[in-house]
Amino acid sequence: MWKRIDRQLKIKAGDGPQAGQFKELGPAREVTVPHPLALSEFQSFPVFEDISHHIKEVGAQLVKKVNAIFQLDITKDGKTVLQWTIDLKNGSGNTYPGPARLPADTVFTIPEPVFMELVLGKMNPQKAFLAGKFKVSGKVLLGQKLERVFKDWAKY
Repeated sequence: MWKRIDRQLKIKAGDGPQAGQFKELGPAREVTVPHPLALSEFQSFPVFEDISHHIKEVGAQLVKKVNAIFQLDITKDGKTVLQWTIDLKNGSGNTYPGPARLPADTVFTIPEPVFMELVLGKMNPQKAFLAGKFKVSGKVLLGQKLERVFKDWAKY
Protein backbone atom coordinates (compact mmCIF):
# COMPACT_ATOMS: atom_id res chain seq x y z
CA MET A 1 0.00 0.00 0.00
CA TRP A 2 2.64 2.59 1.08
CA LYS A 3 5.93 2.62 -0.67
CA ARG A 4 8.96 4.05 1.07
CA ILE A 5 11.23 6.06 -1.13
CA ASP A 6 14.71 6.52 0.26
CA ARG A 7 16.05 9.73 -1.23
CA GLN A 8 19.22 9.83 0.84
CA LEU A 9 22.35 9.67 -1.28
CA LYS A 10 24.66 6.73 -0.82
CA ILE A 11 28.16 7.81 0.17
CA LYS A 12 30.99 5.52 -0.79
CA ALA A 13 34.51 5.36 0.60
CA GLY A 14 36.68 7.86 -1.18
CA ASP A 15 33.82 10.27 -1.83
CA GLY A 16 34.79 13.58 -0.33
CA PRO A 17 35.59 17.10 -1.25
CA GLN A 18 37.78 17.42 -4.29
CA ALA A 19 40.89 19.58 -4.32
CA GLY A 20 39.97 23.23 -4.81
CA GLN A 21 36.30 22.65 -3.98
CA PHE A 22 36.48 24.59 -0.71
CA LYS A 23 37.96 27.99 -0.02
CA GLU A 24 40.44 28.32 2.84
CA LEU A 25 39.35 30.90 5.39
CA GLY A 26 41.68 33.37 7.00
CA PRO A 27 42.22 33.62 10.76
CA ALA A 28 39.25 34.56 12.91
CA ARG A 29 38.80 38.27 13.54
CA GLU A 30 39.99 39.06 17.02
CA VAL A 31 38.76 41.97 19.07
CA THR A 32 41.54 44.35 19.89
CA VAL A 33 41.72 44.77 23.64
CA PRO A 34 44.22 47.39 24.73
CA HIS A 35 47.14 46.61 26.96
CA PRO A 36 46.12 46.83 30.65
CA LEU A 37 48.18 49.98 31.12
CA ALA A 38 46.18 51.63 28.33
CA LEU A 39 42.84 50.78 29.98
CA SER A 40 43.05 53.84 32.18
CA GLU A 41 42.95 56.02 29.06
CA PHE A 42 39.24 55.25 28.61
CA GLN A 43 36.59 57.33 30.38
CA SER A 44 34.62 54.17 31.13
CA PHE A 45 37.49 52.41 32.93
CA PRO A 46 36.97 54.07 36.36
CA VAL A 47 33.20 53.48 36.01
CA PHE A 48 33.72 49.75 35.42
CA GLU A 49 36.20 49.53 38.30
CA ASP A 50 33.68 51.23 40.59
CA ILE A 51 30.86 48.95 39.40
CA SER A 52 33.18 46.00 40.02
CA HIS A 53 33.69 47.07 43.66
CA HIS A 54 29.93 47.55 44.03
CA ILE A 55 29.25 44.05 42.67
CA LYS A 56 31.83 42.54 45.04
CA GLU A 57 29.87 44.04 47.95
CA VAL A 58 26.28 43.27 46.89
CA GLY A 59 26.84 40.71 44.13
CA ALA A 60 25.08 37.82 45.85
CA GLN A 61 21.84 39.83 46.06
CA LEU A 62 22.20 40.97 42.45
CA VAL A 63 22.74 37.39 41.23
CA LYS A 64 19.40 36.40 42.77
CA LYS A 65 17.61 39.37 41.16
CA VAL A 66 19.29 39.53 37.74
CA ASN A 67 20.54 36.01 36.86
CA ALA A 68 22.26 37.05 33.61
CA ILE A 69 25.64 37.63 31.99
CA PHE A 70 26.16 40.93 30.15
CA GLN A 71 28.96 41.67 27.73
CA LEU A 72 29.60 45.31 26.89
CA ASP A 73 31.58 46.01 23.74
CA ILE A 74 32.75 49.62 23.93
CA THR A 75 33.41 51.07 20.47
CA LYS A 76 35.33 53.96 19.00
CA ASP A 77 34.95 54.87 15.33
CA GLY A 78 32.88 51.72 14.79
CA LYS A 79 35.55 49.33 16.09
CA THR A 80 35.43 47.48 19.40
CA VAL A 81 38.24 48.90 21.54
CA LEU A 82 37.25 47.58 24.95
CA GLN A 83 35.17 44.71 26.30
CA TRP A 84 33.77 44.27 29.79
CA THR A 85 31.70 41.45 31.20
CA ILE A 86 29.28 41.76 34.09
CA ASP A 87 28.48 38.24 35.32
CA LEU A 88 25.43 38.31 37.57
CA LYS A 89 24.57 34.66 37.04
CA ASN A 90 27.36 32.69 38.71
CA GLY A 91 28.65 32.67 42.27
CA SER A 92 28.39 36.05 43.94
CA GLY A 93 28.77 38.04 40.72
CA ASN A 94 31.84 39.33 38.95
CA THR A 95 32.97 42.14 36.63
CA TYR A 96 36.06 41.75 34.50
CA PRO A 97 37.63 43.18 31.34
CA GLY A 98 37.41 41.01 28.25
CA PRO A 99 34.79 38.85 26.56
CA ALA A 100 32.39 36.71 28.58
CA ARG A 101 33.95 33.43 29.74
CA LEU A 102 30.55 31.76 29.50
CA PRO A 103 28.01 32.60 26.78
CA ALA A 104 26.61 36.07 27.44
CA ASP A 105 22.83 36.42 27.69
CA THR A 106 22.97 39.96 26.30
CA VAL A 107 25.69 41.75 24.35
CA PHE A 108 25.70 45.54 24.11
CA THR A 109 27.72 47.25 21.37
CA ILE A 110 27.93 50.85 22.44
CA PRO A 111 30.14 53.89 21.75
CA GLU A 112 31.98 55.08 24.87
CA PRO A 113 30.41 58.59 24.99
CA VAL A 114 26.92 57.06 24.80
CA PHE A 115 27.83 54.54 27.52
CA MET A 116 29.04 57.32 29.80
CA GLU A 117 25.81 59.31 29.31
CA LEU A 118 23.74 56.20 30.07
CA VAL A 119 25.51 55.23 33.29
CA LEU A 120 25.57 58.81 34.52
CA GLY A 121 21.80 59.05 33.98
CA LYS A 122 22.00 61.77 31.33
CA MET A 123 20.33 59.62 28.66
CA ASN A 124 17.29 57.32 28.74
CA PRO A 125 18.41 53.80 27.68
CA GLN A 126 15.13 52.91 25.93
CA LYS A 127 15.12 56.13 23.89
CA ALA A 128 18.80 55.73 23.05
CA PHE A 129 18.24 52.15 21.88
CA LEU A 130 15.23 53.10 19.77
CA ALA A 131 17.22 56.00 18.28
CA GLY A 132 19.91 53.50 17.23
CA LYS A 133 22.66 54.93 19.44
CA PHE A 134 23.72 51.41 20.48
CA LYS A 135 23.02 47.81 19.51
CA VAL A 136 21.83 44.89 21.62
CA SER A 137 21.97 41.22 20.74
CA GLY A 138 20.65 38.30 22.71
CA LYS A 139 17.93 38.76 25.32
CA VAL A 140 17.12 42.42 24.84
CA LEU A 141 14.70 42.67 27.78
CA LEU A 142 17.48 41.79 30.23
CA GLY A 143 18.84 45.26 29.48
CA GLN A 144 16.23 46.62 31.88
CA LYS A 145 17.80 44.60 34.69
CA LEU A 146 21.21 45.99 33.83
CA GLU A 147 19.73 49.48 33.92
CA ARG A 148 18.61 48.81 37.51
CA VAL A 149 22.12 47.63 38.39
CA PHE A 150 23.55 50.91 37.07
CA LYS A 151 20.95 52.92 39.00
CA ASP A 152 21.79 51.03 42.23
CA TRP A 153 25.47 51.69 41.57
CA ALA A 154 24.78 55.42 41.03
CA LYS A 155 23.14 55.58 44.48
CA TYR A 156 26.14 53.74 45.94
